[in-house]
Amino acid sequence: MTAAQPSPPAPEPALPQSFPLRWERREPPLPAAAVLAVGDAVPGLAAAALERVRDGARLGVLADDGPGLPAADRALLVLGAEADLPWADGARYLGRDAGLLVPTTARPAPAAPLWRRAIGAVEGQLCVLVPGRALVADPPAPVTSPDALDPFTRPEGADPDGAGGGTR
Repeated sequence: MTAAQPSPPAPEPALPQSFPLRWERREPPLPAAAVLAVGDAVPGLAAAALERVRDGARLGVLADDGPGLPAADRALLVLGAEADLPWADGARYLGRDAGLLVPTTARPAPAAPLWRRAIGAVEGQLCVLVPGRALVADPPAPVTSPDALDPFTRPEGADPDGAGGGTR
């Protein structure tokens, strides 16, 4: 009689080349860790964040407002403690789910860790997934001057001299 050889470990299941993103309702909602505004909602969120910074809140800000980007595609993400986050019409609160920022009342399916990997985020990067938009970036430093938000308070996002502006 010979001893049985141990079988090799089963390979990890491979991720399919593509898989559909579905959103499921989440109850209870996640605690808010960020707020996102897109298009026409950007100036309102910027103004509200500016007031919070003036009141002493420590907020991080990321913007997608590059030259030539249509106003409807501009985006502003404000990160901070839940109590410090501003409120603005049309903005969406986001919470953390396995290292992914998602709407507080929605859960991505398949699971958040799969989406983080599929989007290409690496350890330490900020990863946002909302219906119709994904963002991967390095986390921003806290805003130290309210002036950094001023360009976003105008609908077109341009500096008064027309040069454009933004914080990335």
